Amino acid sequence: MGGPKPVVPVIVGPTAVGKTATVIALSDHWPATVISADSRQVYRRLDIGTAKPTTAERSLVPHLGIDVVDPGQRYSAGRFAADGVGLLAEVPKNRQPVIVGGTGFYVRALADGLFREPPMDRDRRDRVRTWTKGFEGLGRWAARLDSGFAGGGRQRAARVIEVALLTGRSLSWWQQEAKAEGVMRPWYVFLTVPRPVLYRRIEERTRAMLEAGWVEEVERLVSEGVAPDAPGLDAVGYREVMKYLEGGLHRSELLDMIVKSTKRYAKRQETWFRNQLGANPVLSLDATEAPEELAQHIVDKWNARGN
Repeated sequence: MGGPKPVVPVIVGPTAVGKTATVIALSDHWPATVISADSRQVYRRLDIGTAKPTTAERSLVPHLGIDVVDPGQRYSAGRFAADGVGLLAEVPKNRQPVIVGGTGFYVRALADGLFREPPMDRDRRDRVRTWTKGFEGLGRWAARLDSGFAGGGRQRAARVIEVALLTGRSLSWWQQEAKAEGVMRPWYVFLTVPRPVLYRRIEERTRAMLEAGWVEEVERLVSEGVAPDAPGLDAVGYREVMKYLEGGLHRSELLDMIVKSTKRYAKRQETWFRNQLGANPVLSLDATEAPEELAQHIVDKWNARGN
């Protein structure tokens, strides 16, 4: 891309912290367009369990990067980085792009760039993917093969293993030695709340999702032929719903199991953002404040920033 890279607000934080509500409140100040950096909201028909913005919310603030692929298709940080160039260009000149999401690797892909992947034999890659699909110790193997592996779920761990086995180099090595440039300069807004508040929000939201028909959403997908372990359905919460549908959980256990998994996921997100945002400008805000107050803080700091 020619010329200086644009500075773009990036609102990050753990699941259920209030990112969507904050960016909707920003619409009172900016004609914003959101670029979603959420590895689950890219999947069509995974609506309830991914907490996608509602139709009403999207009418207030257009969202790009949502409903990109069908469940069962892989969608990586690398593809997001490639798509993100087009998404940024798609935002009209009179609107403010805002990247919003909790998938740190997606955000970093746009900000820092990803490595130029070496060619990998397709048949060998398919065999590795078949093996990792049903293996339970992916995180441990990923950490053994790549000392830079900082967690991130099954799909991320499988990716680390795939690159290490097929190239003879770790993913973190490739990211350092063969990295492309990012396409924008991030201006981070990190939303946080005290852990008890976050956990209460997670439980309340999970309960609301189940009441809204989360189980039925998954049942429809499976009845349409989506494999139970397909990319998309292997996400936090969906795994537990699938386990319930397969008879491995009682309905009375489902809420607690999803909440426990989501709490662990939120903790990993917080740790990642605290450790990985680097030297980029970071505005840390306490999201116990009302979204309207958070939006005002963001606008004030953005207007006062130096380039």
